[in-house]
This record gives sequence, structure tokens and C-alpha cells, in this order.
Amino acid sequence: MRAVLQRVTKASVSVDGVLISKINAGLLILLGIEDADNKEDIEWLSRKIANLRIFNDPDGVMNRSLLEVEGDALVVSQFTLHAATKKGNRPSYTKAARPEVAVPLYEQFILKLEQDLSKKIGTGVFGADMNVELLNDGPVTICMDTKNKE
Repeated sequence: MRAVLQRVTKASVSVDGVLISKINAGLLILLGIEDADNKEDIEWLSRKIANLRIFNDPDGVMNRSLLEVEGDALVVSQFTLHAATKKGNRPSYTKAARPEVAVPLYEQFILKLEQDLSKKIGTGVFGADMNVELLNDGPVTICMDTKNKE
């Protein structure tokens, strides 16, 4: 699984002009799923996101987690996170999982993150052409890959 985390003051996702979900301060999480992903990837990524200390403490130091600040989360599926750009100028998305594999993993990730945060989270619509709006806070943007845990 690959995720791009963006610390936001607010974010929303719409489909065909209809607001699907919106959050206040917290994280916008763009999530890419590949065929090799499994329950261990879900558990590691969810736990890491909930506990990653990227929110400011009273001294202005990034020392608090999403869980500690009781921030919101919005998860949006994004197969393009698995784009291969090595050859040519047209990205290949063959590494991204097909919907029959990706949808159950996406749904399991959402449930796990809700458990880890002890709250409901916002979501996009899997496979839809979505418009995502955000106000990046910082800006703080973190890239994570469960196959390359740096």
C-alpha cells in the first residue's frame, strides 16, 4: 500500500458536483493499493498513520499524533500512486490492484483506521472521478509505502 498523507485544516471530496465527505483539521490520505497488499499492510499503515507525530504541540513542535489531537481523517482511493514512469512518457498502472482486489482492502483499511482512531472517518467513492479540495497545513506532506518502510 502506498499513502500520501497531507496535514490539512480542511478537506472535502465531491463526485459530479455532489459533496461526498468533508473534514476539519486532520489528515487527507490518498491511498493506493496493489495486488501484493494484505492484512499486515493494512494494520501497519493504519497504526502508523494514527500515531505519526506530525501535529504541533503547544510549543509549535511536530510532536503530536492524529490520535492525540483527535483530528479528522479523509481517505481517498488513488490507483495512480502505483504509476510506473520508468519507460516512455505514458505511466503504466499495471501494479495497481484491480477493483475486485482493491475494494475489499480499501474497505478493510477504512474500518481499521476507524478502530485505531475510535471515530468515523470520511471517504471518497472508490473508482469515481472525484474532485478533492484541501487546505494544506504547514504544508506537511508525507509519503508512505508498506513495501518500503522508511
